[in-house]
Amino acid sequence: MLTVRNGRGLGVWEPFKDLRRIQNEMDQLFTLSWPKAQRDLTDGDAAWRPSLEVYEEPDKIVVKAEIPGIKKEDFAISLMDDILIIKGERKFEHEEKKENYLLFERSYGSFHRTLQLPKPVKADAVKAEYKDGILEIQLPKAEESKTREVKVTVK
Repeated sequence: MLTVRNGRGLGVWEPFKDLRRIQNEMDQLFTLSWPKAQRDLTDGDAAWRPSLEVYEEPDKIVVKAEIPGIKKEDFAISLMDDILIIKGERKFEHEEKKENYLLFERSYGSFHRTLQLPKPVKADAVKAEYKDGILEIQLPKAEESKTREVKVTVK
């Protein structure tokens, strides 16, 4: 936040407020375009949103989330049909409030990310590893979703 002078006197300028609003509107648009994503699964007004990296390999879908500064017990991963849910909380560890901060950009509080998976996965074979602030989730594809090549004989 920054205090600025505007036509009505002094006001508070929050440069990321409009970006968060636009991001929430885009999330709602994508959520509405996937009917399986229910309203209670939207990212909503979470305090912050971990960045995700999602890619597909021949036999699995890999999701990486940046969640530094969080203990394993402070986040949870679940799968509902073909929707991956990652939620948790980054706790503010300093009890005293300092007025002499020059810059404070780290976000704290709860987060909730949902991701519509592009293909069915084997829910009972999902693996996750958390190392150096990166959560990596490996979701093996279900047999019917794996791409396979079939040779067709022409007569």
